Amino acid sequence: MTPAHARAGHARAGHAAEGAERGDDKSRITSGIEKADDTGDDGTAEQQVDFGRTAQDYARHRAGFPPALAERLTSYRIGAAGQKILDLGTGTGSLARLLAARGATVTGLDPAPSLLAEAARLDREAGVAVTYTVGTAERTGLPDAAFDVITAGQCWHWFRAGEAAAEARRLLRPGGRIVIAHFDWLPLPGGVVARTEELIRAHNPAWAMGGGTGLYPRWLTDLRVAGFGGVETFSFDVDVPYSRVDWVGRIRASAGVAASLPPAAVERFSEELTALITSDRMNIPHRVWAVVATR
Repeated sequence: MTPAHARAGHARAGHAAEGAERGDDKSRITSGIEKADDTGDDGTAEQQVDFGRTAQDYARHRAGFPPALAERLTSYRIGAAGQKILDLGTGTGSLARLLAARGATVTGLDPAPSLLAEAARLDREAGVAVTYTVGTAERTGLPDAAFDVITAGQCWHWFRAGEAAAEARRLLRPGGRIVIAHFDWLPLPGGVVARTEELIRAHNPAWAMGGGTGLYPRWLTDLRVAGFGGVETFSFDVDVPYSRVDWVGRIRASAGVAASLPPAAVERFSEELTALITSDRMNIPHRVWAVVATR
């Protein structure tokens, strides 16, 4: 999901929630490093967001899309055996692997080779096969009408939306479908997520991705403007179990921490977050949201 170095596609398109963190996968990339437009009204300087720096934490601690998403997508005839699917901003291959496990022929594309290496390792452990290629969502370099489905999991906010949507339409066969999906933590008042977001802001005032609802109405307009039709959305909430160690690692892998802060600052943040959490086992509220449209 969807990031590679701050933006799986190529340019970061805005502030959306990553797990309530408005986004967390990829931005305008130059050699895989993104300049994040996470600046506040106080004129805080731009930050570079590089998810390649977090590849191991990203692969080890970040929960992937739940199988229930693939089950919901079957009603749209997405994920069928033999179906050719391109997963944009694939990151460590969470969504690509989910669909490949159902028999689809999946290609994952991302600008970060380090994330793709972790994706391939996780595929081997899961016993699935995905083909990976380095590239950006706006200029994939892949042939016209080559895919039945294009997916973008946890990464559309990092793309230049107009270019990415036009590229997706070029790559799809007539009648093909695009899916933009998110799997976001929810910062419910008084909960662990809300307190975690407060700590991220304390260590990284330039971070402006908190407070998300896991809903993305703007993506519907992106798809309609690009010529897609039959636009539908769905969402559902799930609680994801995390240990203290895994939650700290998952947050360390996010855009506001190790992807943008220097190592010493990341270490200080990790120590404070560990001290903040009082339980070794937690259920973290998340929301799955997706939009499906037809070429």
